[in-house]
Amino acid sequence: MTIDLEALYIDLHQHPELSFQETRTAGIAAAHLRDLGLEVHEGIGVTGVVGVLVNGDGPVVWVRADMDALPVGEQSGRPYASTATGIDPAGNTVPVMHACGHDMHVTAMIGAVEKLVAERADWTGTLVVLIQPAEEYGAGARAMLDGGLLDLVPKPDIVLGQHVTPLPAGTIGVRPGTQMAASDGLTVTLHGRGGHGSRPHSTIDPIVMAAATVMRLQTIASREVDPRDVAVVTVGSIHAGLKNNIIPAEAKLELSLRYPNDEMRDKVLASVERIVRAEAAASGAEKEPEIRTDHTLPPTINDDEATARVTTALQRVLGEASVIDPGMFTGSEDVSWFARDTGAPLVFWFWGGVDPATFAAAMAAGTLDKDIPTNHSPYFAPEIHPTIEVGVTALSAAAREFLG
Repeated sequence: MTIDLEALYIDLHQHPELSFQETRTAGIAAAHLRDLGLEVHEGIGVTGVVGVLVNGDGPVVWVRADMDALPVGEQSGRPYASTATGIDPAGNTVPVMHACGHDMHVTAMIGAVEKLVAERADWTGTLVVLIQPAEEYGAGARAMLDGGLLDLVPKPDIVLGQHVTPLPAGTIGVRPGTQMAASDGLTVTLHGRGGHGSRPHSTIDPIVMAAATVMRLQTIASREVDPRDVAVVTVGSIHAGLKNNIIPAEAKLELSLRYPNDEMRDKVLASVERIVRAEAAASGAEKEPEIRTDHTLPPTINDDEATARVTTALQRVLGEASVIDPGMFTGSEDVSWFARDTGAPLVFWFWGGVDPATFAAAMAAGTLDKDIPTNHSPYFAPEIHPTIEVGVTALSAAAREFLG
């Protein structure tokens, strides 16, 4: 019986789960893979699912989809919009939605596996399906690998993955080389000396220190990086103080850093540390600031030869004009850990989920940033059709390119 992929997508969309909490989603994916005849392993890397289909001798192809959602309240207006809530790591009740499209990733994966199973007389090899948790934490791929993945499945000859994005539905974006940036998440703790708000002279104000640090950090990308290169320094969170007449003892900054290669990473990290320590010294801080790395993601680098093969396969099934070079994305992914740990080539691409007419109108009006919601927006909601169908076609065609 054919799987109702639209119903699957709507169900996953209405029941999103936060990172490392994806028990319902994992159970649904595992059940479909088992029904399709795959050997299934659950609980790999906390909630990860692995399906294996051995279909004679031949290459080993890993295909990956992520499944976690985000603490965002959906405002898309879709009749199937999420009203779910969850408990975040701090114990807070938060709204939850698939603001990055991982529900679409799982749906397309299940559809692609169904298609490959139906066509198994036409190919040989081993298909390994990875349904990965916690991509939004940048931790799920690492958790699956550290949780014994390579004890369960053979090493891949190729790792494949895809991500829905605000391109026109029917469009594929893929390029050789760096497809997505590397990333580090940092927490900076600035130490001052607390006291009464009426006596600032008796304190070392960490809020002023933090404000100066935030402003100075903006000069890394604007004044220290060659304009022809790419680097992003974002301060996404500031926490300090509890009351207006109390100068607190410390302030915390959370930073998101992005870069295309290790050379730029070294440069930006060194600049961040120099500025943080210099601003603390300029404020007269009596204790050195603390800089903690919360996560590190390598760049997502597509193998040149494998990408050429995938590009040709996608052009063959979707049409040459449908496959474009989208440029490097400054977002980051953890999919490349699967390739890096196994020494396999990687090909990772994007596929569009926006109504083509809506996209074209926004492009003509110069309002893409305003009118087309991006991943992580509360308004992000891909068109169900033909997004599902294109995702299924693209992933299955890419896998078939390498299966014997």
